[in-house]
Amino acid sequence: MTSEKTSSQFYFSRWRGGSFIYRLVGLFSPWREGSYLLQWAEPIGMVLIGLVLSLAPFVSSSLVGVLLVAGAGYWMLLTLSDRDLIGITPVHLLVLLYWGIATVAVAFSPVKAEALSGWVKLTLYLFWFALSARVLRSPSLRNWTIALYLLVSLVISVYGIRQEIFGVEQLATWNDPESELAEATRAYSYLGNPNLLAGYLLSAISLSISALWVWRTWLQKGVALTALLVNTYCLYATDSRGGWIALVGLLTVYFLLLYYWYRESLPPFWRVWLLPLVFTFFAGLLLAAITFVEPLRLRVMSIFAGREDSSNNFRMTVWAAVFEMIRDRPWLGIGPGHSAFNAIYPLYQRPNYTALSAYSIYLEHLVEMGIVGFTTFLGLLVTISYHCWQKITRLRNLNRPEGFWVIGAISAIIGMLTHGLVDTVWYRPEIQTLWWLMVALVASYYPQIDSKKSNII
Repeated sequence: MTSEKTSSQFYFSRWRGGSFIYRLVGLFSPWREGSYLLQWAEPIGMVLIGLVLSLAPFVSSSLVGVLLVAGAGYWMLLTLSDRDLIGITPVHLLVLLYWGIATVAVAFSPVKAEALSGWVKLTLYLFWFALSARVLRSPSLRNWTIALYLLVSLVISVYGIRQEIFGVEQLATWNDPESELAEATRAYSYLGNPNLLAGYLLSAISLSISALWVWRTWLQKGVALTALLVNTYCLYATDSRGGWIALVGLLTVYFLLLYYWYRESLPPFWRVWLLPLVFTFFAGLLLAAITFVEPLRLRVMSIFAGREDSSNNFRMTVWAAVFEMIRDRPWLGIGPGHSAFNAIYPLYQRPNYTALSAYSIYLEHLVEMGIVGFTTFLGLLVTISYHCWQKITRLRNLNRPEGFWVIGAISAIIGMLTHGLVDTVWYRPEIQTLWWLMVALVASYYPQIDSKKSNII
């Protein structure tokens, strides 16, 4: 931990010494000291975050954009009125580099106007990350934010389960019309798309597991358990194969980190055999479910049907065109955003295979920001993972249950990344805000650096 602290101080000090932007910090600090309203700076920020979390699943993307603009403006106001720029972490610096590569990609884009639109949206999401990372440093505000998100997810899941039980009009052809499940209901709740709903629920499932450890009262634990069961069943009702695979990835990572947390307190026998026994049990349970639950079996088997399944065939055909797009602009891509993609993709698409995205966030990064941007994205993921491990170890050694929020955040991140292998709901506001909220949750536990001292949480 000492080396982490020294390294963070060193790089932060070097950046601070040569940064023109840093010199703007504190510009309005005399005004802030006399402002009664900004004495409640972080709670006000939490209100803005809560508005986004509460409204994003129910309102238009335009309104969410307005709220993100308000959050960006508020973060800049707080930063310009701070005495010092606190809370800068390696994740912040990698996010800044990621934004810089996206900016360069816009400059070299063949469709600059469309790419600029995508860049503006990306910038707003990164401001949302910065504001969230600042607010979530407060344990009480962190708990309130997570509780609000879980309550909103319950509303969404209850409506989704109602659709599963009573049926609902399917808004698109989400099932292979040649399969036995062609007429089956797929829940989509207020989000309008079952895959989007599945992606939204992953973070709720992960954080509700963590809440069972962190929250203390039986009422709180009851809410967490209810959220876990209801959200998990609703995710099943989406019939989203990508969502199901993502849930398996999420739970696998969560259990491995849970084992790491408690390993030293386990008897020698369980240290050796707990993982094999648990994974064998769940593998058998999953195999039995696939064997005896016909709808589940048909959906799972369709994953291996190749081009015989219409959904698989569509994605594979789109991917073939996407690979050609990457080949023609390999280094910096075409620029960020779906508008840039929509402007270029028709030049490569196969007849009758229109698409709004690459149907994989990894291919989408390669298309939009090229190898340079994709490598930066991978670097950001490595940085998040490394510091998650450092913080989980530190909090475990201190016996601090708040470490389970870090476990929940990284498990949710892994779940969304797994889902992103075969879908791009990650780019929708409902999911993108949750992604950066999870990254901010991780960043909120990093060393807090100010002009006087470093504090390790």
